[in-house]
Order: sequence, then structure tokens, then C-alpha cells
Amino acid sequence: MAPKSQKQKSSGDRKNSKRSKPKPILPESEEAETLNMESMGHPEIYPLVLTTQTQEIFNCRIDEDVTDEQPYKLIKKEDIFADFQNRAAVSDFYPVRKVIQEYPGDELLVVYDKDFRYGLNFYLIGTEEGKENYLNPPEIAEEQEDYKEHIIEDLYVYRPPVSKPWVSLGSEKEIEEESVKESTKQITYMISRKRSKFGAPIKFSDQNASSVKDAYIECTAYPDRNFTLKQLEKDVGMQVVPKVKDTSTQTRWTYPKNATTQYYPREFSEEEKEIFGQSKTLSDFLNNVSVSVEIALQQNEIMNTFVDDWKCLAEEESTFGDKTDTHLKEYQSFTDLHNLKEKMVTSVSWHPTIYGLIAVSVAVRLSLEERVHFSGKLLLQPSLILFWSFSDPIHPQIVMWDITAHADRIENIKTGGSRSKKATLKPMFLLEPDSNKEATYIRHCAVSSIENGHKKVITDIHWLPDTFEINRMGSVFENRSGICCQLVTCSADCTICFWDIRPQKALTSQSVEKKKEENIEIPFDVPSTFLHLDLSWKPLIKIRLSKGETSLDHCPTKLSLNEDSLCKSQDKVLLAQSKTVKAGEMNPYYNLEGGLANHLKPIEDFCTKFFVGTEEGGVIYTDWKMERDSETGRLMAKKPVNLYTVHDGAVHTVQRSPFYKDIVLTIGGWNVAIWKEGISTGPLLQSSCAPKKYTAGHWSLTRPGVFYIGREDGYIDIWDLLEKTHEPAQSQNICITMITYIKPWTFSAKQQFIAIADYYGTLHILEIPWTLSHPSTNEVSSMNYYFEREVKHLEYIEQRKKIRDQEKKEMELELEKKKTKTYQKSKEQLEAELKMDYESYLELEETTLINLGFLKVAEKMSFMDL
Repeated sequence: MAPKSQKQKSSGDRKNSKRSKPKPILPESEEAETLNMESMGHPEIYPLVLTTQTQEIFNCRIDEDVTDEQPYKLIKKEDIFADFQNRAAVSDFYPVRKVIQEYPGDELLVVYDKDFRYGLNFYLIGTEEGKENYLNPPEIAEEQEDYKEHIIEDLYVYRPPVSKPWVSLGSEKEIEEESVKESTKQITYMISRKRSKFGAPIKFSDQNASSVKDAYIECTAYPDRNFTLKQLEKDVGMQVVPKVKDTSTQTRWTYPKNATTQYYPREFSEEEKEIFGQSKTLSDFLNNVSVSVEIALQQNEIMNTFVDDWKCLAEEESTFGDKTDTHLKEYQSFTDLHNLKEKMVTSVSWHPTIYGLIAVSVAVRLSLEERVHFSGKLLLQPSLILFWSFSDPIHPQIVMWDITAHADRIENIKTGGSRSKKATLKPMFLLEPDSNKEATYIRHCAVSSIENGHKKVITDIHWLPDTFEINRMGSVFENRSGICCQLVTCSADCTICFWDIRPQKALTSQSVEKKKEENIEIPFDVPSTFLHLDLSWKPLIKIRLSKGETSLDHCPTKLSLNEDSLCKSQDKVLLAQSKTVKAGEMNPYYNLEGGLANHLKPIEDFCTKFFVGTEEGGVIYTDWKMERDSETGRLMAKKPVNLYTVHDGAVHTVQRSPFYKDIVLTIGGWNVAIWKEGISTGPLLQSSCAPKKYTAGHWSLTRPGVFYIGREDGYIDIWDLLEKTHEPAQSQNICITMITYIKPWTFSAKQQFIAIADYYGTLHILEIPWTLSHPSTNEVSSMNYYFEREVKHLEYIEQRKKIRDQEKKEMELELEKKKTKTYQKSKEQLEAELKMDYESYLELEETTLINLGFLKVAEKMSFMDL
């Protein structure tokens, strides 16, 4: 704010001006300090920013009204005051309003600052003297200009440094103190000898030191007073002992007493109630708020107003586990040095009801190619299935094929060990170390027919669900028995077989006795449930996957049927058996022929197609229904619907997602692929080649976007499609050798395990962390959206491919048309071309004759006339 004296002075100047005109008087609160260039030696200069609108108002537009030749503009003061009245504080001259009001002249000089010497695009000269100096600069004599140039040149002349005497600042003392000097006095020895003894021969001989006097001299240590040694360093050890002080305190204890209190509500008297009841103000208030109260009560009934919205946005909380931990934690390991010598684990299965009971199959350590080659010799070696339990990781039970008849004995074994006392471990299957040191062997119940079965090693096996059954033509019907009674296998002999454990004909007691008499030896502990199948079991359907053009067939390694999850069906088999045994009822498998008399009811619209992985790395989508050959009349398998070659090695995993019926995971060689049933254009996801070969894989049972893949170097890759789709989310080392099988298992919502088997026969049990076992809120819908997006992407690629093919055909047709046009010339064009060729030939002949001297120039002219 300006003082009153300045304010009065400015008003006096306005009275004494030559032309008295109205000027806007600004309030003191709006005045501000103006910025001038007094620090640069130009107090009369005030930088300004003139916008395009202001330049048009005062006709000072850059490169039009103000240029490099004339970079200034004289603006009348009354025009600036008029701009103040129109735009007030928006005017660009508002920051220098005080300078303009106190300016004595009628016109102000505004200069265009092209180089931004003063920081802005324009500047105002606030004094008459400064304006005159700018418009009429004083002339400088030439001598002065030359003198200034001479001075400027002298300022930049290089002058070399001049040496000066050294001045001591005390640093030489520090250098002298740090230097090493000899502190002891040097000793000088002088050794002399007679001149005659120089060069004389010397003879050495032995001498007894004890017999000659002064021959033995002992040099003992003694203190020399002439020298004093100062100890500069010394190692000293110290130990700090804390001071211990015993103190005690006692809180003041008071006798507890029960205390009660009672209060009475404040109530209106009868007179007050009558007054308030007749009050118009109260009635008006109740009438006004009654509608709002009714709406609020309705909202309370419709929705819960006490719900915490922030908690609803987050994921489900639990006190178990750490959400930041993403690595698998080792829970237990199982190995058997006696039965697993030079053998590896080929398959793993968790028991659906007994906690901590795992069945593993072991075989000789051979690759798939070696196993196929030595398939005949492998029959001579015992094939074992080991049963491990969490309660006893040292002693396995060795069981072959069937444990139904032994379920009572398994569950009734007395518990032992300290592990069974844990609250989280509630095993139904425990081994007593003292009484079960020797493994129990159980013989198989039935073996398939050697002539009609597989000729080579079986690579995959699945139970068909208990909801349907098939006949010899592959048609689907409702299951008459109500239990899983059919299974499917694939083998390296290029066949896929469907089997039925029920007798094809009704069994009688005589036939069973006759079957028993034919067998030479039947162990007493082998049940007769499947005795009718032993050595006579034939496949119901046998399918060969023909390559079509050649007589060769595809070699299947893994398969996946169109069902929610085949592993659930296998679990149902064990679950049904355990329930019947517990309840003391008859096992349903003891009466297999009971449901054969029922009428078959066909199931309409049942998809009979399934996925098959081959040894060559292909993925086949085919149908199990049979058709009759038109020539021979025999039943033959249909040709594969689709064949894809995406893997660069044998396919060892073909598995459907437990969350989506039509999503299939295939793993083989060095890559992985995800398919959607019904999409024939290719896989939804195909990974790049991994650094090591993949050997096993499995979907997560609780997260739809997670699956586990084992590698040949002992690492396991964990894929999370919500996080990354081009590479694994993380990799973790499990063992030092190849991983052969992966099988997860869910015990409860808070505890999940994954079993990983390796090439050396060791079974690793790891606990799955929170982040890999608990899905996010919208993970199922997010993964569904991802698969739909990939399907649209494939459809777009297919459309673009068709468009490109059509464009290519059109280009080829256009090129063919151009070629035909070149050959379809008119008669006149052909004659003109022949005439031009003939004339060029004549010219060449004439030139050749002239060069050879057979033709002269005159003759040339006559020749041309001809």
C-alpha cells in the first residue's frame, strides 16, 4: 500500500497535467509492487507480458506492428485507462498501473523484447528521460568506440601464470612427523686379518666340542643396558560385567466389591404432555419429517447400513499364513531305499478321505522310448504301488492293485508316535513302527487277456464317471449299475481301449466254481470280486488313430475325456468303497451283474469327442464313436477331427481345468499350450521354448489361473495367468533330478499340499502358500474374460487370413490378365514391330559393310535411295 503523501502527490500531478482527463483511481488493496530492472542498472524499465488479445487492442502485434527494424510502440495513456475500465485486473498493464498513473506524459513507450533480455516479451519505459534516450540515443565518437573495442580485446588476452616464492603454511611439519626415520644408533664393526693369511689353503676337520676347552660357546640371552626398547603397541582384552540389581514391587490389592446403580428416566408431567400435544410447532415438525423417516426406515429394511464398504472391496481375510509368501514350503519327504532302488515314481494319487495317505506307483528308471522298446522284459520285474502316510514317513506299505478287502485292517491299526498328537493332523491311516516293520504285499485281483490287451506299455488310464456307460458302438447310455464300472486306457501300441469290469454274461455259481478249479493257485487273501476277468478280460472298444495318408498310426501318450474332472470320478470310487466298508454294507462291486438286466436309456446330445496327446508332440481332437466300413462292414474308428502339432516333444500332460469344462492344458517337450474345446483354429495360449524340458504338470485345484509345471532340472515353474501370460510367474528348485509327477491336494480351506515325485523315487510333500491357494474375488470371471478375448483374437486372425488369401488370389488373377493382354496384340502392331526390326537390321548391315570397306559413302546414299 502506498503512503498518503504519495497518494496526495499523485493527485497533485494529475491537477497540474496539461490535459485534465478522467483516470480510474484503484483501491489501495489492489495495488502491488511493480517489478523493475533497478538491479540491472535500468530502474526506468518495467517488463510486461502482452497477450495476443492485448497486442490486437493496442496495435502492437509481433512481426506486424513491431518488428526488428522498429521494435517499439507509443501507446496513449488514455487508451490504457480505458482498458483498465473494461478489463480491470485482467488487463496486462495492471501490474504497472501505479507507474502509468504517475507518468507525466501522454504517450508511453512499449518496446518488444525479442531476446527476452529482461525476462518477458515486452517492457515499458516509465520515465520521459528514458523514452528520449531510447528514441534519440546520444551519438558516441568513433575514437571512444575504438577505445572500447580495444579494451574488450585486452580483457581476453591470455596471460601465463608467474612463478612466486613458496610460502610455508605449516604442512612441512606434518610431513616430517609422518616420515619414518631411524631411531636407534647404528653399530659399526671392523674385521681385520693378516696380509699373509690371504689366499692360504683352509682345511676343515671334525672336533669334539666337549673335549676341547672353549670349543663350545653357548649364546644365552641377556639384557643390554646400552639399548632401550619402547613398546609402541599392546593388545589388551577387557570384559564388561553388568551391574546386577535385584528389585521387587507389589501392587496395591483391594478387596473387590459388587456395586450397582439405578437411574430413573426424566418424564414429562401430565400438564407438559398436554401442552406439547397441542403445540402447532411440534405437529408441523412431525409432518415435515415423517416422510423422510419413513424412507429411512425402508432403506434400513432393504440394505444393511452397518456394512463396512472398505472390507467388502478387499479380499477375504484370515489369520492363517502370510499373504506375502509365494514359495512352496517343504512339509515332508518320503523315500524307500529297499524297494525304490534304481526305480522312479510314475504316478501319485491322494486318498480322498484318509488324511495324509498317498499312493505312488514305481517303475524302472527308463525313458518313454526305452520303456516302449523293453516293454516285453518289464513284465519280469515286479510293479509296485507304495502307500505313504504322514504319520510314518519311513515305513511304506506296498500294495498292488486293490485295497478294498484290507480297508478295515488299515484303519484299525493302532496309532503311534508323537506326530499324531497334533491338532491339525487327524490321520485315519497310521502304522505302528514296532509291528509293521515288514511291508505287506497284496496280489492283484485280475489281469487282462494277453492276446486281446495292449501289446506295449500303457501310458494313461482313467475311470469313466458313474453317470454314463458306453456300448461297443461308442453310444452313450445312462449307467445301469450306479457305480464306476468302465475305464479307458491308451498305450504305446497306437491303440485306445475302453474296458468294462462287469461280466458280459450273467455269472452263475457253477461258472465261478469252474473258474476257481481252473486256476492252479489262488492266494487266500485275494478276493473273488473280479475273478471272472482274470486272464480273459477283453476291451469293449479298441480305437486306432490313423494318420490317413499312410498306414501308420498315431502313438497316444495321454488323453482327456469330456467331463468335469475325471480325477473326481476316481475319488468317488474310493469314497464309495470306504463308505460301504464303514457302514458294514456289502461292497457294490461284489454284485456287478445286478444292474445288467436294466434297460439301456440313451443320453441325447452327449459329446463323445476327447483330446489325445501323442508321442510326436501332436494334440488330436477325435471321437470315440465307431462306424462301419462300407466295404468290409467292420467297426472302425472315425478319423480325427483336428490335428495340431504345437509341442516339440512327447505330450505327457493332457488335463481339463477344474473350473472350466472346455479348457484343456497340454504340456510336452519345451512348451505348454492351453486349448478351448470347440475352437478349431489353434491354442488360446502357446508358450515359448523353456530353458529346460518340461516333464510333468497339473492345474491348481483352487485358483483357475494357476498351474504347476515340472522340469528336468528339478525346478517347478508356477504360472499365474492373471500376473503373466508369456512366462512363469516364479520358479522354485525342488530337487536335483528330473520331476516325474505333480499332484496337488486340498485338505481344508487353510491347508493345501502338493506332491512332487522325482526320478530317484523320492516323494516331496510341499505346503502351498496363501497367494497360490486362495483366489481373488473376481478371478473366475477374469479368467473367463481372458479366454473369451483370446477366442476373439483367434477369430480375428482367421478372418484376416481369409482376407489375405482372397487378396492374394485377386492379385494372381490380375497378373494373369496382364500376361494375356501382352500376348493378345493386333495385326497392325505385329506388322509395325516386324518393320522396325527389319529397319534396324538394314542399318546394322550397312554399318558393317562400311567398316569393312565394301561400301562407300556414295554407294551408301544410293543404297538408301533404294
